[in-house]
Amino acid sequence: MSSKTVYDSGLEKFNRIHKLVNISFHLIFILLALLCVIPVIVVLSISFSSEDSIRESGYQLLPLVFSGEAYVYIMKQGTMILRALGVSLFVTAIGTVLGVLLTATMGYVLSRPNYKLRGFLTWVVFIPMVFNGGLVSSYFINTNLLGLKDSVWALILPLAVSSFNVIICKTFFKSTIPDGLIESAEIDGARQLRIFFSIIMPISLPVIATIGLFLCFAYWNDWFQSMLYIDNQNLYSLQALLNSLMSNVDALAKNAASMGVSYALLVATMPKEAARMAVAILIVLPVAFAYPFFQKYFISGLTVGAVKG
Repeated sequence: MSSKTVYDSGLEKFNRIHKLVNISFHLIFILLALLCVIPVIVVLSISFSSEDSIRESGYQLLPLVFSGEAYVYIMKQGTMILRALGVSLFVTAIGTVLGVLLTATMGYVLSRPNYKLRGFLTWVVFIPMVFNGGLVSSYFINTNLLGLKDSVWALILPLAVSSFNVIICKTFFKSTIPDGLIESAEIDGARQLRIFFSIIMPISLPVIATIGLFLCFAYWNDWFQSMLYIDNQNLYSLQALLNSLMSNVDALAKNAASMGVSYALLVATMPKEAARMAVAILIVLPVAFAYPFFQKYFISGLTVGAVKG
C-alpha cells in the first residue's frame, strides 16, 4: 500500500462524522431555520386575517378567516404610506452611497503603511467601537452643534460611518491590495484619488458590497433616529411609521382624521393588528428580495482576513 493511500485513508477517517452526529446537526439546523421562518409566517398570517378572528382567537399560524382588509386600508392611506416610503428610499440610497464612500476612503488611508498618522488614527477609529460618548453627547452634537433637528440629514449622517465597517475595509485593503500595484500607478504619474477610484475600487467589489449591504440594512430598518430627531411627521420613514403604529394603534386613524375623515368611524373600522403586520411585511419584502443578489459578496467580505489553508 502506497504512502498516499495510507494518508488518504487516515485523512478520511479523521474527517469522518458519525451518522447520529450528522442527523443531530441536520435537526439543529432545521430547528434554527424554523425559528427564523415561523415568525415571518405568523406575521404574514396576521396581516391576512380579519380583525374579528384576531380578537376572538389571537395570533394563528394560518388565517382562520382570510381577509385583505388591512392591505386595502393601507392602500387608502396612500399619501402617508408613499411619503414614508419615499423618505425610506431616499435615506437608504443616499446614506448607503455616502457611507460606502466615506468608509472605503478611511479604510484605504489607514491601510497604507507609508501614512505617518496610520497608527494614531487607527486607535481613534478603534476606541469608539469599544467605548462611545453616549446618547446625550451625540444628541447634543447632532441637534445643537450641527443643527440636524427635524432634518432628513439627521437620518443619514449619524449612521454613515461606523468603526466596525472601517476596520473591515482596512483589513481587506491591507491583506488584498499589493503595495506594488499602487507603487506602479504612482510611477506612472497617477494621483491618490485616481488610484483609489480607478484601481482600488473596481477590484474591491466584495468588501464594497458587504459594507453597502450593512449600511442598506441599517438605514432601511432604522427608526431610532426618527424617534430622536424628527418631530415633523412628513419626514417619518416606513420604520418610524411602524414604530408609531406599535406604540399607538390610532396613529393611522389620527392622520386620516386630520384629512376630514370621521375619527370615531375610522377607529371603529380600522384593522389595527392586521394593519401593523401588513406594514411590517411591506418593510421586510424589499430587503428579503435584495439579499440573495448580494449574498456571495456578503460572505466573501465577512471572511476578509481569515486564515487560508
